[in-house]
Amino acid sequence: MNIDKIYEALGNVNDPELKRSLVDLNMIKSVSEEKGHVKVVVNLTTMGCPLKNTIKDDIIREVSALDEVKSVEVEFGEMTKEEKEKIFGVPEQKVRSFENTTVLAIGSGKGGVGKSTVTANLGVALSKMGYNVGIIDADILGYSIPQIMGIKDERPTVIGEQVIIPVEKEGVKIMSMGNLVGEDEALIWRGPILTGVLHQFLNEVHWGELDFLLLDLPPGTGDIPLSIMQEMKNSKFLIVTTPQITAKGVAKRLGIMAQKTNTEIIGVVENMSYFICDNCNEKHYIFGQGEGEKLSNELGVNFLGEIPLLKTIRESSDKGVLPSSDLESNIGSIYKAIGEKIIKNI
Repeated sequence: MNIDKIYEALGNVNDPELKRSLVDLNMIKSVSEEKGHVKVVVNLTTMGCPLKNTIKDDIIREVSALDEVKSVEVEFGEMTKEEKEKIFGVPEQKVRSFENTTVLAIGSGKGGVGKSTVTANLGVALSKMGYNVGIIDADILGYSIPQIMGIKDERPTVIGEQVIIPVEKEGVKIMSMGNLVGEDEALIWRGPILTGVLHQFLNEVHWGELDFLLLDLPPGTGDIPLSIMQEMKNSKFLIVTTPQITAKGVAKRLGIMAQKTNTEIIGVVENMSYFICDNCNEKHYIFGQGEGEKLSNELGVNFLGEIPLLKTIRESSDKGVLPSSDLESNIGSIYKAIGEKIIKNI
């Protein structure tokens, strides 16, 4: 039997996490055949690969479909350090540049305005619009992305000492401290340690080719927002506020900080803008009106849109279901419109 035909069949088998062919990744160590009995030896990036059985089943399915094949045996080994570096590269000590990626730091200055909810839903909306998207939960101590995106119990795959495969949901790659520690574990760390964790998320996670990398920033104007503005020169800033005057004031201070570090502010999103009554179907501006647009005017940036205060958004976040996954829904269409404005501005 022609071994080339077996390799051709193996070319249809992808690594489930890297989304590339095992052949292209040079993960096929050897293929042998005798009287229709085929043996395939695969070198994995890590022997602890949680999707090992999926790879095995896919290989058996593809090779068994060939004429003359009577049985397929799959054996696993592990790549050498040098082989892994050919796939993932040698980790750099400085922050990765993300040259072909729009890095969008999403901040509010103030907690409780729904910044993480906006980040998660915007990320999913951009993904559904056809873009490759990653999210870093840069709020290392106050992480909430895993809950909102329904991945609390999932863990990233660690390959060797310096390569991490992020969790994926709705086509979005996600990295959060919440997927590395227990839900009730308290983290008491100072600024330099937090910044070091962020550097690991940027440098040691295998993001692949991204169109957008969204950073869900912690509240305030502390070490992490400042590090991003100073070290990631090509990053852009998206400010989230609510209609309260106090929320707008804090968000403005964050905007001024961005301007002082020459970080481009791509626009302002106003969350919880209004409530539509179920009985009268009228808009009620519970927290005030127009402060988000005023903020954009004061900073000289674009106003990207209003997101209403809806019970369904809160319920979806609690359940880990992203309402923006349906771009034709009321919520999905709002996030799609914001995504389109961001793309136009870029």
